[in-house]
Amino acid sequence: MRIVIILFCLFICMPGVNAETLKPGDNLSISVLQDPKLDRNVVVDPSGEIAFPLAGHIRARGLTPQALENILKAKLKSNYKDDNLDVTIAVANSPKDIPEDDLKPKIFITGEVSRPGSYVVRQPTTLMQAIALAGGIGPFAAKQRIQVRRRGAGGDETIFMFNYKAYEAGADLEGNIRLHAGDVIMVPERGLFD
Repeated sequence: MRIVIILFCLFICMPGVNAETLKPGDNLSISVLQDPKLDRNVVVDPSGEIAFPLAGHIRARGLTPQALENILKAKLKSNYKDDNLDVTIAVANSPKDIPEDDLKPKIFITGEVSRPGSYVVRQPTTLMQAIALAGGIGPFAAKQRIQVRRRGAGGDETIFMFNYKAYEAGADLEGNIRLHAGDVIMVPERGLFD
């Protein structure tokens, strides 16, 4: 009987067992001690992923912040000489903290923008207006490969491609589509040959 009680206490007191897991809509504050330029706020998009420079897209849904820290450290480790990479992730705010926001129509902007996150859309909004809401394109953005992902009623996903550089030059004006609630705008990180 004593062993059962001890095992029960160990299970209850184990770190991470009762930790809250991440879900779409969670805003995360991520900081990298060795490289403050990487510090940013990201949102877990509706597909359960985050985008982070030098690490790409990472599945976050169902993970604890600590587990996501470990994955991010592993992905960033090859870019730094310091083996003790210090990455900290904090949940800035969660949809349960502000339930009235769950009822408002939102778009999600992730990747290489100044302020990724979810944005309430109260009026018709175009892709360029959404990018402006997010503070504009970041310095590491792949401007020719911006995507808008839209999930249809049947669960199928439609992907719209947008070339920001062409739009700046006045060429891709029809690519500046009107957004719908639930759309996810993905601004990928620039590759080696972009």
